[in-house]
Amino acid sequence: MIDELHVQDVALIRDATLAPARGLTVVTGETGAGKTALLGSLKLLGGDRADAGMVREGADGLRVEGRLFPLSGGGEEEQAEGCVAERTVSADGRSRVRIDGSIASVKQLAATVGATIDLCGQHEHQRLMKPANHRAMLDEWAHDAIAEAQTAYAAAFKDAQDAARAVEAVRAAGQLDAQAVDQARFVLARIDEVHPLDGEYDELSQQVVKVENAADLSRAVEGAREALAGDGGAIDAIGSAVALLEGVASVDADLGALAQSLREAGYIVEDVARDVRTWGDSLDFDESDLESMQNRMGELQLLMRKWGPTMKEVKEAYVEAARTVASVDGFDEKLQAALATQEEAEGVLAGAAAALHEARAAAAPGFSDAVSAQMARLELGHARLVCSVDELPRAKWTAQGPDEVEFLFQPGLEMTARPLAKIASGGELSRVMLAIKVVLGESDAVDTLVFDEVDAGVGGATARALADVLVDLSRTHQVIVVTHLALVAVAGDVHYLVRKVGEDAPETQLVRLSAEERVHEIARMLSGDESAASLAHARQMLDDREG
Repeated sequence: MIDELHVQDVALIRDATLAPARGLTVVTGETGAGKTALLGSLKLLGGDRADAGMVREGADGLRVEGRLFPLSGGGEEEQAEGCVAERTVSADGRSRVRIDGSIASVKQLAATVGATIDLCGQHEHQRLMKPANHRAMLDEWAHDAIAEAQTAYAAAFKDAQDAARAVEAVRAAGQLDAQAVDQARFVLARIDEVHPLDGEYDELSQQVVKVENAADLSRAVEGAREALAGDGGAIDAIGSAVALLEGVASVDADLGALAQSLREAGYIVEDVARDVRTWGDSLDFDESDLESMQNRMGELQLLMRKWGPTMKEVKEAYVEAARTVASVDGFDEKLQAALATQEEAEGVLAGAAAALHEARAAAAPGFSDAVSAQMARLELGHARLVCSVDELPRAKWTAQGPDEVEFLFQPGLEMTARPLAKIASGGELSRVMLAIKVVLGESDAVDTLVFDEVDAGVGGATARALADVLVDLSRTHQVIVVTHLALVAVAGDVHYLVRKVGEDAPETQLVRLSAEERVHEIARMLSGDESAASLAHARQMLDDREG
C-alpha cells in the first residue's frame, strides 16, 4: 500500500504530497484542476513509460517519490519490509529510478511497485478487455479449488514438452546427411587403425632425436667419462690436490678446511662420472629401432595433417565422429523409445488437463454469480457476467491450461451473452471491473486500487451503491478514487482536494481537507455553491455516512 506519495514538477503540480488512508481515499476537484497529473505521477511510480511532456514548464525535471508498505497488520515488522521508490524524468526525457536509495531499472520498478498498484481508469481496462487475462482472474478467485490440478497440469505439460523435444532430437539425428555419416565412419576407422596412445607422439619425438644422434652422444659421453674418471682425470687430480693440502694443514688450519671442501667436490664429480657411464650404457639402439620409430612417427603425423594440427585435435575429431555415428546407429530403436515416452507423457497430460478443465468449469458459475451479485448492487439491472470455459484442441494448450476462459456480458436475462469488450460501455466496464475487484477480495495480488471515472454516467441510487461497494472493497485493499459524486466522496476515510490556483502561472495544489473543509467541498459538489442549504445537506450526508 502507498504510505506517502510526493510529487514535484509534474505538469501543473509544483510540489504536492498525498498520504492516502489504509482504506478509502477520495480525491475531488473541478474539471481541469490537475487530477490527471496526480494519476500520471502514480503511473510513473508504477513503471509506465516516461514522457518529457509531463515536466512542469520551466523545471529541469520532475520527481515522484513513494513510500510503500505491505497491506497487512501495519505493525513495525510489516513496515520494515516496505520500500522507498523514486522516479525522476529530466526535461530532455531521461529517466532515472532508485529503490531504497540504490540505482534500479524501470523494469525493477514495475515489478516492485507497479505490481502492487492497479489503476482502473475508464480508458485503462486492458486487463479486463483482453480475454487472455480472464483465466488468471478466475484462477485467483478459485485458487484453493484448482491449485492442486494446476500444479499437476503444469508438471505434466513440462514433461510432455520435454518428451516432444526428445523425439525431435532423435529425428533430427536420423536425418543427418549420408555423406557426413560415411565421413564419420572413415574417421573412426582410420584413427582406430593407427590407434594413437596418450602422450605417445611426444615420447617418440624425443626418442627419435636421441637415436638419430646416437654416435655423437656416445662420443660425448665417453669423452666426459674419461675426463672425469680416467687415468689422470678430474677425480685423480682432485685426490692429489686434497693430499697436498692436508699435508700442510697442521701449519695452517684454513688449508685443512679447503682440503675438506675439495674432497666433497670430489664426491660430486664421482657421482656425475657414474651417472654419465650409466647413461652411456643405456644408449643402445640399432638401425631397426630407428626405422620402426620413424615409421610410427609418420603414421601419427599423417593423422595430425588430416585432423590436427596436434594430437589433441585428432582425439576431438574421433570423439565427434563417434557421436555422429552413435546418433544414427540404432535410430529406429531410439525413435520408438522416444515416441513411447512421449505417448506416456501425453497420456498423463490428458488426464491432468481434464482435471484442470473440470475444476475451472466447476468454479466458473460461482464466480459468475458472485460478480453478477456485485453488478446488481451497482445498479446494472439484470446484467450478468458469464464466465465461459471452453476446451481447446491439443495444439493450442499452453503452460497455463488446456482451455480458454472469457468473460461475456449479458445485458438482460433473455439477451445473448457476448464478449465483454464488444458490448459493454465504458461506464459498464468500470462497474464490472469494480465488481470483479470486490469478488477477488484478498485473493487479488494487488494492494492498491486507483479508480478514475468509475462514476462516469452514474447518479442517484447507483451512486450510493457505488459508494457502498467501494467501502466494501477498501476492507481488503487500499482504495483511491477520483470522483465527481458527493455520495462517493462522503464515504472516504480521507478526502483530498485538487485545485488550481493562479492565472498567469497556474499551479495545481493537493490539499488534505479537514472535517469542516470537507463539508464545504461536498456542498460545492452538490450544488456548485456553498449556500446554507447546501452546507447543511453536505453536513447531513457526512453525518449519515459516519453514523
